[in-house]
Amino acid sequence: MGKIRRYESDEIIVAYDASRCIHAAECVKGLPRVFNPKARPWIRPEGAENERIREVVARCPTGALFIAGESGTEQPSVHPAEPASIQVSDTGPLFLRGSFVIVDHDGNEVIRDSRIALCRCGASANKPFCDGTHSEIGFPGDSG
Repeated sequence: MGKIRRYESDEIIVAYDASRCIHAAECVKGLPRVFNPKARPWIRPEGAENERIREVVARCPTGALFIAGESGTEQPSVHPAEPASIQVSDTGPLFLRGSFVIVDHDGNEVIRDSRIALCRCGASANKPFCDGTHSEIGFPGDSG
């Protein structure tokens, strides 16, 4: 995980890991009064009810957005979808849903999460995670 930024209201903490964001804009489309990339700060959790924020955060396909744990930790608190699945996007990443642990070649845990987008084009600067480079290089995926 990259550097985590926290955006707090009196009742909820929305955390954001920019290194995992591929700008799918599910947050912006889902709740623009809270998630506005043109504003500073760009996340304003006081702009909506907590349950609505949780719903929109859960739509983030990469896990870059999450609700910080009640203990104040930076670990995602999103409940994994059941059953576990891997979806191949047409021209982009592999979307993992469920309970996953990614380990490196030495067996060290890289991440444990319920929403992950893995690079499929091979050009990501943030491997094994997708960083959106597939759009820049014109990765044909399954359609090319």
